[in-house]
Amino acid sequence: MADFGGADLEAFRTEVRSWLEANYPAELRAADAKTDPEAVWGGRAFEGSNDPQIVWMERMAEQGWTAPTWPKDYGGGGLSPQQARVLDQELAAGRYRPALLSFGLWMLGPVLLEYANEAQKKEHLPKIIQGKIRWCQGYSEPGAGSDLAGLQTKCVDAGDHWQIDGSKVWTSYADKADWCFCLVRTDASKKHEGISFVLIDMRTPGVETRPILLISGESPFCETFFTEVKIPKGNLVGRMNGGWEIAKRLLQYERQNISAGFGEGGSAGGASGDLAEIAKRYTGEGADGVLQDQDLRGRITRNKMDFQALRQTIARSAAESKAGNGPSATTSIIKYAAAESAKERSELMVEALGALGLGWSGEGFTPAELAAVHGWLRTKANSIEGGTSEINLNVVAKRVLGLPDPK
Repeated sequence: MADFGGADLEAFRTEVRSWLEANYPAELRAADAKTDPEAVWGGRAFEGSNDPQIVWMERMAEQGWTAPTWPKDYGGGGLSPQQARVLDQELAAGRYRPALLSFGLWMLGPVLLEYANEAQKKEHLPKIIQGKIRWCQGYSEPGAGSDLAGLQTKCVDAGDHWQIDGSKVWTSYADKADWCFCLVRTDASKKHEGISFVLIDMRTPGVETRPILLISGESPFCETFFTEVKIPKGNLVGRMNGGWEIAKRLLQYERQNISAGFGEGGSAGGASGDLAEIAKRYTGEGADGVLQDQDLRGRITRNKMDFQALRQTIARSAAESKAGNGPSATTSIIKYAAAESAKERSELMVEALGALGLGWSGEGFTPAELAAVHGWLRTKANSIEGGTSEINLNVVAKRVLGLPDPK
């Protein structure tokens, strides 16, 4: 593909459109195309796979378009923010499946670009872009959730390596991950200034994961245990005891990307579909074709308006981030608003279903009706993951509004 350097976006758009049409696997064009649902996350488990989703990921990665704005030196696309936006638009217009979903892309990669040394960037960034390694996040602990800086997982200098002992909880997909980016305590005499940021190969002896069964019936989170785990000295990112700065930066990226998962047609774990149309099917519509229940119609309309405003805010924030400013405390505003809107949307969905919104399993309910109930329960986690709503409100109060600490 020609290097347009951002000078001619329409020519670039034409090239992108042609490339996508030529390289999208034919097997994925059908709406019900069969592929392993985990394939979109990539990782070691799919090395050598002929799954069409993996083929699609590999073709996009070869272009650098799984990380379109990252530097070409590490395998990224090297695109300008304007070019990346064109690529996003063409992917959406063609209804192409995501090539790769990855905590490495959303959270770890950006902080490696900012804090890692050159050897670490060359080692890990290409593998993230190519989807060869699936990452998980080792932050929360049984006694350090909202107060993350209270974490106690120890990392001690054992001469030629670091030794890690402790545990993490709510580690998303740890049982499926290849590597973990992890916060550890390297100085017990200090709180925030005693934390470091390390990378752990999940195949290392002493690492154990246990999935947690949730009320929704799923087990996306795990307990993760580290017992005399030895990692190379080169797996420390940034300076010793400087992990809290990296942790805060990574949380901004996490909140930004969690928020980006909310939209009109679906909501980060909640039920999908147009809420107004679904409500009309279950509660009836008037002669004018609108939802008959006036009160429900008003609440759905307000929720849809909130979502539209949220989407515009997310787009504006993402554009500012891609322009080189990086994520800011604004991500906490978006994360809080997105969680509240998503929970309200799922509650409205279940209310519209009436008695059919009481199903959990078995006959008498459609898959969509059961998914709505499971999705409603899943959205309860939206106000917890990526920092609780209470923590995000504190961030907004202090860093956006500049309010003083209570006395």
